[in-house]
Amino acid sequence: MSFDISHLLEQWDYQPGQVMVRRFKAKDGREKLQLRVDLGVLQMNAEGRPDGRRPLGHESLFEHFKAQLERHLQANDGDDSGFKLKGEDCARLQQEAIQYHHRYLCFFHLEDYDGVIRDTARNLAAFDFAEAHAETEELAWALQQFRPQLLMMRTRAKGTQSLAAKEHVKAVAAIEEGLAAIREFYTSHSRPELVEQSVEIHSLENWLEDVQTKRPLTAREKLERDLDDAVLNEDYEKAARVRDALRNLDLAAKKS
Repeated sequence: MSFDISHLLEQWDYQPGQVMVRRFKAKDGREKLQLRVDLGVLQMNAEGRPDGRRPLGHESLFEHFKAQLERHLQANDGDDSGFKLKGEDCARLQQEAIQYHHRYLCFFHLEDYDGVIRDTARNLAAFDFAEAHAETEELAWALQQFRPQLLMMRTRAKGTQSLAAKEHVKAVAAIEEGLAAIREFYTSHSRPELVEQSVEIHSLENWLEDVQTKRPLTAREKLERDLDDAVLNEDYEKAARVRDALRNLDLAAKKS
């Protein structure tokens, strides 16, 4: 067996500053993702845990801890106060979350936004679990510190999906919702000063401004613009036609 992967790397040059991802079906029929990095290639499964492992018989370590909590609740009449995640537990959950982080970045660049939304939802749930059950706030923060970046990527995926469907109002709502979630995160964790420093907030604010600027005009806005142009150019016949069209639009709106 040859362990040298040089021939694979020679066929897929690394380009600094570019995210290079590809998707393919392996011999076992499963979909795989590959991410080209400077020192080689990261390969992950497109479904389940990215590394393909099933820790302690579960789909992920997070699912294992959820099962542990369920058993604890059943044995303690629904009281979770004695269930705690130790430092090692949180470190393992963080390492696992990084795997999903790599995968949802790959999904984003492959324009698989459903995959991004799925994996970001999974990591959000893992972060919430750690927040609720970690022994200390410091241990919980080890995962929570990545929430702003995760929320940004989730917002990007949702917003881009809406824009592709030409649902600009929905896209704006998704971006505003994402911004509110990031701001609320910093405030609830007593870090309001980080709002102004947040790269994620600045990125989404710039995107929101761009989306709002490029928002297509409604039928009424188009007619109002045409009316302004007609009056400005003293084209009164056209202005009369546009006024009639506006009245008809209003009548149709009232009937509906």
